[in-house]
Amino acid sequence: MKHSFYDVKEKKKVEAKVTEKVTYGDKGKERYAFKAKTKDGRNLTAFVSKDAWDKANFYTRRRVAWI
Repeated sequence: MKHSFYDVKEKKKVEAKVTEKVTYGDKGKERYAFKAKTKDGRNLTAFVSKDAWDKANFYTRRRVAWI
């Protein structure tokens, strides 16, 4: 599955293959994101809606926010 990401170094939107889906934040205040890599190996993250996140069939990883 491909998704649109903003590449900060290139300062433009790029299409990349989603490698995984992750959640950030505490339960009830979660944010949903797709992760990908550029051709030169840099990480990309795009925050998406819960509906888009639920439709994607990828490995899910939960990240805990440290305060």
